[in-house]
Amino acid sequence: MAIYEYLCNCCGAFEVQLPFGTAPKAWDCPVCAGAARRVYSAPGFARTSSAIAALRAREEQSREAPAVVSEVPTGRRVHRQPPSALSRLPRP
Repeated sequence: MAIYEYLCNCCGAFEVQLPFGTAPKAWDCPVCAGAARRVYSAPGFARTSSAIAALRAREEQSREAPAVVSEVPTGRRVHRQPPSALSRLPRP
């Protein structure tokens, strides 16, 4: 599905979602039902930084072939937080 933009002379711009290649040159305005002409705009592509692109590639790779861990890594300690004031309240 693609989003096509139309411009009504009375009401302004609005968007219509249609399958690719099926957008007519004119479309009825949803507000005034008048004929609105199709306008062309730049596609919504965005450039991403190399760091974000690398993270996305790593995420996609882990989806296809996840790393298997056979044992717990050494040298890591689990830090436990001290009990909060709420934990000392009586329970119902």
